[in-house]
Amino acid sequence: MKLKRSVAVAGIVAVGGMLVACGSDSNVEGATTGTSSASCEGKSPITGEGSSAQQNAMANFTAQYQAVCPGQEVAYTVSGSGNGRTQFVNGIVDFAGSDSPITGDQATQAEARCAGNPAWNLPLVFGPIAVAYTLDGVDNVTLSPVVIANIFNGTIRTWNDPAIAALNEGVTLPDTPIVPVYRSDSSGTSDNFQRFLNAAAPAEWATPHSSDWSGGVGEGANGSTGVAQAVAATPGSITYVEKSYADQEGLSVAQIDFGSGAVALSSETAGTAIDAATFSGEGNDLVVDIDALYASSEADSYPLVLATYEIVCSAGYDEQTSLAVKSFLDSAVAEGQQGLEEAGYVPLPDSFKERLTTAINAIA
Repeated sequence: MKLKRSVAVAGIVAVGGMLVACGSDSNVEGATTGTSSASCEGKSPITGEGSSAQQNAMANFTAQYQAVCPGQEVAYTVSGSGNGRTQFVNGIVDFAGSDSPITGDQATQAEARCAGNPAWNLPLVFGPIAVAYTLDGVDNVTLSPVVIANIFNGTIRTWNDPAIAALNEGVTLPDTPIVPVYRSDSSGTSDNFQRFLNAAAPAEWATPHSSDWSGGVGEGANGSTGVAQAVAATPGSITYVEKSYADQEGLSVAQIDFGSGAVALSSETAGTAIDAATFSGEGNDLVVDIDALYASSEADSYPLVLATYEIVCSAGYDEQTSLAVKSFLDSAVAEGQQGLEEAGYVPLPDSFKERLTTAINAIA
């Protein structure tokens, strides 16, 4: 996977937990002004809310959109995936950002919000989840899914535990207590991380996954920024967090042995896993078969990734909202993918772009 040029996130103002596009910048590097498929039509601003995992991706999407559609604004509030889905269901925002698809009772409620039409889950970008830690003198640790599960369930309590030592021959591990740090808010990252443990270490992590953390030990922190900062400040601590936030805080990131040898987290290894992903949703509801992905043990593949969805009405918007939502999504799938790698994400494979474009065009 080739590195892409960085994109200056211009024209974005953070207001509390909200990202607001507040003016055009036709000089955003990498933007394809004049060739975008975005119509630049519809109301302004459109509103979204939800995932903090996609905050940096949303800033990139919005900057690129502003470059090709000056004057079209997007207001995205970062409040966690669970809150985003709730606000969408209640008709407060035009779309939800979520690291887990909308399903079950919430999907039924969303259908009512969409004037009797189903909501669609559209994966706009994939974000690798890092198992990040702070341990003085040790910046290269290998863990396995079983060991990770036993750390977060409290079975493994010190860094020199024999199970960790067995995966790290030649590494001097201290007897420092391990401090797991988890998301205290409703989080799609928590849902995906626990889902990964369900699939990859089912005997050690049998608790059903959800957006709320169900582990038995550790300390909670709010949001992706919160857990990353907590680990940066706490020797011996460990967390699960999107790679972009681990990078921002300068945290060490564990290699993971998924069954075929230690794999470092990189765009290439995450991209290998994503290229093999399939959809479990039907038609234009593009839910990724994440359980199959998480159970993978392919060599040189890092399957611990989350699919970042934008949840939208398949129909039922008023005309101006529909035009604006489709225009923004078209831009995100196209020029919006530029610069994501430098922000800690993995851009969409071409096959995903084709399916997404078909779904976006079908929004009524």
